[in-house]
Amino acid sequence: MEDKYNQLHLERYSKELANMLCDRHFASHDTINGPQLLHFVPVKQVNLFVIKELLLKWHQEMANLRSPYFDFENEDVKEALLNFMNVLSRKIRMKRDAFEPLLQKAIGDTFLVVLAPSVTLEEKFLRIQEEITLSKLQENLKYIDIDKSLFAGFIETLSSSSRDREYILSRFKLYLNAHQGERTTIEQLAGQFNALLPISAEELVNPNAAPTPSPEAKPTPAAPIEEVDIVAPIHMAQREASIVTPVAAPVKHHDHNLNERFKAAERPTLNENFKKAASASLADAHTNQKIDSLKNAISINQRFSFINELFEGDNLTYYQAIQSLDAMTDPNQATRFVTQDLAGKYDWSKKQDHVNKLLRLIERKFA
Repeated sequence: MEDKYNQLHLERYSKELANMLCDRHFASHDTINGPQLLHFVPVKQVNLFVIKELLLKWHQEMANLRSPYFDFENEDVKEALLNFMNVLSRKIRMKRDAFEPLLQKAIGDTFLVVLAPSVTLEEKFLRIQEEITLSKLQENLKYIDIDKSLFAGFIETLSSSSRDREYILSRFKLYLNAHQGERTTIEQLAGQFNALLPISAEELVNPNAAPTPSPEAKPTPAAPIEEVDIVAPIHMAQREASIVTPVAAPVKHHDHNLNERFKAAERPTLNENFKKAASASLADAHTNQKIDSLKNAISINQRFSFINELFEGDNLTYYQAIQSLDAMTDPNQATRFVTQDLAGKYDWSKKQDHVNKLLRLIERKFA
C-alpha cells in the first residue's frame, strides 16, 4: 500500500476540504484561536498536525528573538524567555490566509499516515531535528493519533545508538511489512472524512477514479474561548534544543505563461539569469569540499529554506527533486534541471539567492 496513491487527487481533495472548512468558520469569525484549533476537524489527527506545524512556527518566532548584542545564554534571560514563550503559546490567533495552508497540509499529511507511513516517520519524526535520540522520537508521538501504537512499537525496537536516518527508515519499512494487520486501512480513514467531504479509497489509489460530488455546507459548531496550552510549554530541559531558521511563507503565483511574462517585461530568460548568477556565486563558494549526496549534505535549516522558498512549502516535491538530482551523473544535466525545468515550473526569477545555494551544492557533488 505504501507510496501507491494518487498524489494529484490527494492534493485536490485536501485543498477543497480546507477551503470548505475555512468558508464555514470564517463566515462568522475573523480569526481562529487555540481552543478552536483543538476540535476544528472531527478527525483528531488533522488537528494534531496543525498544532505540530505551529510548533515549528513557534520555534522560528523564538529564533527571531536572538540577537548578537545580548547574552541569550544568561540564566535569567533563558528563564524569562521560557516564561514569555509559554505565555505566547496560549495566545494563538490566525487569520484565514495564515491558517488555511496549515490546514490543507495537515489534511494531506493525515492521509499519508496510512498511505505512506515512511513519509510520516521521516517528516514528523526525523526531518525536524538535527540529532536523533529515542527521547525526541518518543516526544513526537504526542502528535500522532492514527496508528500511534504502530509508531510507538517501532520506536521501542530502536537502541540508543540508532541515529542514522536511512538506517531507521529501512528498519521501519521492515517493521511495517511484519505488522500489516495492525495498520489502519485507507477505507477506514476515508470513512472518517466522508462526513466532511465525500471521498472514496478508490479515488486515492486509482489515478483514473472520478471525484465524488461535494456535499451541502454544514454550519460550524460554536467554539470555546478559554485559553489553553496548544503548543506544549518549553521546559528547562528542552531549552537547549536546536532552533530552525525562520523562513518566509510560501507565495502563490498566478498561472501566467512564463515566456509571455518575461518577454513583456523585457527581462532575460530564466536560464540566462541563473547561468550568469551561478557562475559568480559558484566561483565564490566558501568551500569546494566534495559531497556524495545532496540529500545528506543539505542541513535542516537549508532544507526548510528550500522547501518554503523554492517549492512553495511542498515537502514531497522537494524530496522528489533532490532525489532526481542525486540520481543524475552529469553536472550539466543537473544544472539544466534546476535552471530550466524547476525554475520555469516554480517561477524562480526572484529567488536567485536560494537557487545559487542549490547550484553550489550541485557543483560540490560533481567536483
